[in-house]
Amino acid sequence: MKQIEVSILGQSYVLGCPDGGDTLLHASVKAVDREMTAIRAAGKVKARERIAVLAALNLAYKLEQRPAATSPTPTESRSAVDEAATQMDIDALITRIDQALGEHGQLL
Repeated sequence: MKQIEVSILGQSYVLGCPDGGDTLLHASVKAVDREMTAIRAAGKVKARERIAVLAALNLAYKLEQRPAATSPTPTESRSAVDEAATQMDIDALITRIDQALGEHGQLL
C-alpha cells in the first residue's frame, strides 16, 4: 500500500492507497472536499469536525440514493448483494474519514 498526499478543505493529509486505487481515492477526496467546501461556504457551520461529519452524511445519503444497476424497475427493492456492496462503500468512506480525523478525532 502506498501513501498519497491529498488536500481537503485546504488541509493536507497523507492517506494509504491500495495498488491501483489512485483514481478512486482522488475522486473520493475530490467529492469530500467539494462537500466540505459547500458546507463551509454556506456559513452556518464553522468547526471542521462538524463540517466533516455533515459532509460524510451527505455523501452517504447520496450513495444510498443511487439506483441499483441490476434492478429492472424502480419499484423493486435492491438485492442483498447490492445492499452489501453499498454498505462496504459506506464502511470504506467511514474508515477514510476516521483516518483523516486522526487519533484525536479532529481535523485540526
